[in-house]
Amino acid sequence: MSTRTSRRTVIFRKPFSLEGVGRSLPAGAYEAVTDEELIEGLSFPVYRRVATMILVPALSSRSSIEMVTIDPADLSAAIERDASAVEADAGSAKG
Repeated sequence: MSTRTSRRTVIFRKPFSLEGVGRSLPAGAYEAVTDEELIEGLSFPVYRRVATMILVPALSSRSSIEMVTIDPADLSAAIERDASAVEADAGSAKG
């Protein structure tokens, strides 16, 4: 079965948390990795997501990173919460 991997950088402006990580993470840029498998037997290529991971600082060492499997819906929710918190801060700074 054919697998493809995509990577994207996600930037958090505030500390955040994700289920599966088990701790609060500092603001910053994080790499999210998605693995997808080709569904064979169709007349056109279709992929299904099989895993989503995020690279986070390891607890054991500041210079190490670990790859943690997460739910993509949790990642989307964390991104939305971060954007809302930044907008709220911007709104309170104006007022």
